[in-house]
Amino acid sequence: MNAEANITKHWATPILRRSLENAEAVNADLTELFYAHRKADLEARGAKISNLYSSSDDLLQRYDNSSLKELFGFVSESVFQIASDMNAGIWQSIGASKLQMHIVGAWFQIANRYGFHDIHNHGNCSWSGVYYVQIDSLERRQDHAMLGATNGITRFYGHQLGLLGGAHMDLGNAYLQQSNFDVIPKAGDLIVFPSWLNHKAMPYDGDKDRIIISFNAQVHGTQGNKAFDYGFH
Repeated sequence: MNAEANITKHWATPILRRSLENAEAVNADLTELFYAHRKADLEARGAKISNLYSSSDDLLQRYDNSSLKELFGFVSESVFQIASDMNAGIWQSIGASKLQMHIVGAWFQIANRYGFHDIHNHGNCSWSGVYYVQIDSLERRQDHAMLGATNGITRFYGHQLGLLGGAHMDLGNAYLQQSNFDVIPKAGDLIVFPSWLNHKAMPYDGDKDRIIISFNAQVHGTQGNKAFDYGFH
């Protein structure tokens, strides 16, 4: 083997996972708030409870709630952490300072009885995230006779997903066949990921409802967002 040979791996996809310290109290308060919201909304529309309920994305404008404020302080810190890790060199080179993080949408979902959210990504933002408010224990979920280990997980899909199906495969690129990454939900955990990353909430069935908060975030500089000159290199 050539001692001078060098292999670099480019275009890694960052995913951050953190746990909220005061999660038990925050989650109890948010669970009560979200059930009340769903009840009022369904009654106003004359609708019935289904296996998947999604609120509108104006939670932070709608509610002056201390638990939401505590959670989204944690969210802001986490978004800056992953954005800084990926962009620190660029921010430094362009002299970006006094960066501001804006939540441009925040909503909750309640799922059960095989409710799921099909594969999708998020627009109009750079980072998105999911916070798990309530879900059955891991043991209870994995014991499910039909869903097993995938019960209620969040599944992320790699860039190469569209290349699969055998047409691009031999043993030289067999690593491409690992096309998804599964996040095992835990109440109190936050996941932050690039908004363009395809993902899916897999079907869930349990004793407790699966309750999550999702959000979209943008990061802006006080002098605007331009980081590169226009043109081709």
